[in-house]
Amino acid sequence: MYKIGEFSKITGLTVKALRYYDEQEILVPSIRCENSYRIYSEQDFEKARMIKLLRSFEFSISEIKEVLSLCESIDDLYYVLREKQERIKRNIKSEQKQIEELEKHLSPGNRALPKPSYEITVKEVAAVHVASIRFKGQYYDLDRYVPMLYKAVKGLNAGPHFNIYYDEACTEEADIELCVSIRQSISILNSGITQKKLHALKALSTVHRGPYEHLKYAYKALFDYAALHSLTLLTPSREIYIHGPGMLFKGNPNNYQTEILIPYSTTESEKKNEKNN
Repeated sequence: MYKIGEFSKITGLTVKALRYYDEQEILVPSIRCENSYRIYSEQDFEKARMIKLLRSFEFSISEIKEVLSLCESIDDLYYVLREKQERIKRNIKSEQKQIEELEKHLSPGNRALPKPSYEITVKEVAAVHVASIRFKGQYYDLDRYVPMLYKAVKGLNAGPHFNIYYDEACTEEADIELCVSIRQSISILNSGITQKKLHALKALSTVHRGPYEHLKYAYKALFDYAALHSLTLLTPSREIYIHGPGMLFKGNPNNYQTEILIPYSTTESEKKNEKNN
């Protein structure tokens, strides 16, 4: 058993840190004497080692609490550290992308924010038979599902794949249906893939040319058009990837073409105008 000063020496944690971890209930001493002295055990020592390791990898207090509830030993920690490693890799990739974007805007001839223009059309979208995968998750999960869907379709697709977004806004866990139109019914072995008919709809349409991170400007153009013409936009919306990255190489994102379709309904005044016309 160790007094708090001794425990500080053998763990390398300051007394202030130990008191803080006690308050946060992630490293509560095994014994608390009547005089409020904290007494730590060998088991507390092992927990302190784990906490110090997690803090060195910048785990937050809330993350540490969850890890301690999941892990009974250093061996259990392997799985958590692998997951943390993947998160760090994604963050590095995201930050590298930010650096590249910053470099573009730091170039002398490219310091103004992009202001692309869009042609908005009202479109009658025909009914279509599709093979699809619907899931809830992160947007980057599509990288895993797209090859899976094309493998199931086996070359019987009748056009590019597209996403149906069931959420009104961007969310941490998105409700997405990945679809590809098919010429005929197919036999599907993957239980996560279904076949269905998407009904015809009336939608606002525009085509975005360029990287996916600039799709927001196309959405803004559609929202502005709808507001100007008193249209109520509906969900779900669609993004059709007319020309995008390949399965193995992403290619030049400036050449990507994405059609956005957003269903709409007219207001009463708009309906009267349509009737009069």
